[in-house]
Amino acid sequence: MRFPMLLNRGVFVAAALVSMMLTGCGGGGTSTVDPALITSSWAWMLPINFPTPYVPANNQMSEEKFQLGRYLFYDKKLSGNGTKACSSCHFQNLAFTDGKAVSTGATGQTTPRSAMSIANSVYHPTLTWARPDLTSLEQQAAVPMFGTNPVELGITGNEATVLARFQADPWYVNQFASAFPNVVNPITFPNIINALATFERGVLSGDSKYDQYLKGQATLTASEMNGKNVFNTEKAECFHCHTGHNFNLQNVYAGIQLIDKTFSNTGLYNIDGVGGYPAPNRGVFEVTQNPLDMGYFRAPSLRNVAMTAPYMHDGSIGTLSEVVATYAAGGRNIPVGQPNAGDGRLNQFKDPLIPRINLTLQEQADLVAFLGTLTDQSLLTSPRYANPFPLGTINNP
Repeated sequence: MRFPMLLNRGVFVAAALVSMMLTGCGGGGTSTVDPALITSSWAWMLPINFPTPYVPANNQMSEEKFQLGRYLFYDKKLSGNGTKACSSCHFQNLAFTDGKAVSTGATGQTTPRSAMSIANSVYHPTLTWARPDLTSLEQQAAVPMFGTNPVELGITGNEATVLARFQADPWYVNQFASAFPNVVNPITFPNIINALATFERGVLSGDSKYDQYLKGQATLTASEMNGKNVFNTEKAECFHCHTGHNFNLQNVYAGIQLIDKTFSNTGLYNIDGVGGYPAPNRGVFEVTQNPLDMGYFRAPSLRNVAMTAPYMHDGSIGTLSEVVATYAAGGRNIPVGQPNAGDGRLNQFKDPLIPRINLTLQEQADLVAFLGTLTDQSLLTSPRYANPFPLGTINNP
């Protein structure tokens, strides 16, 4: 039987890894531990200025569950035909994206949208590009696992086969027992989902050059500094949608009083002259069928953005320079004769914070330089988040 995709969110829980177990958690920068957050096997080691994450009460953090989730994330046994893993579309060296416009699932079907980074996803109140109904990492994990349109991991119809692979592996038998103690039969899809969500919650990124600059440990170049200043002015408007510790608008954390779940239309398309986006990539409209939600997508975090090309929800813009130029133009105009032709600058649903902006070419270059300072090299290389399987093994994706 297919495991239900919806799980209830619980109350706030403070949990994470005790310091003696840590190796590079939180991107490797200077971190702080609140003693009140320490549990028997986890204590959040957070980058400076990062708030305590929100964790559902029915899936508390533990090191055992985190490590099990890491193995599952990288293991091809989790796909129906044994050919793909979660990591097949989320590469650590690309900030857990895959460098493609769209991703390819276990059966060869492609996703309509590009793979988003899992870094700092613990702070996202909604997951993926345009799903206001996906409000937890547990819910989101079930989508690639059991989804059929498109097929990603392709577990639906292969449930017994997938579980049998883990039940026959002595290491996994022991690890599931450690991660889910006092459970008679712990190798279940709900527990697989909880472990994956735990791993993803623990992948933190907060040690970029810009973070080091804020701590007085690095100096920005003249171009980077000018880009920072342009980014944070009303002239460029960038900071309105990319703000806070995670450089995005949507945020959730322990104790937050108001959760912003804003989605925005950035004027990327206008295929029919009345605001239309090409199906099946019409944003929140695909979920709500509300015409006013046409082209509405979540503003992604800009952390590590230099590593996550191509850009936009469908990977239709290749470079950061092109992205900045598109926003400076107030949207994208696709000439007649090209696929999806139309003047997105005139899209009636476009966010008013994306007008035409008078940015010089130097200012645009400086913005790109500043965005490059948001790359966290330790995220890209930390053994804590890395593939645990040796190259060439059957598990390795």
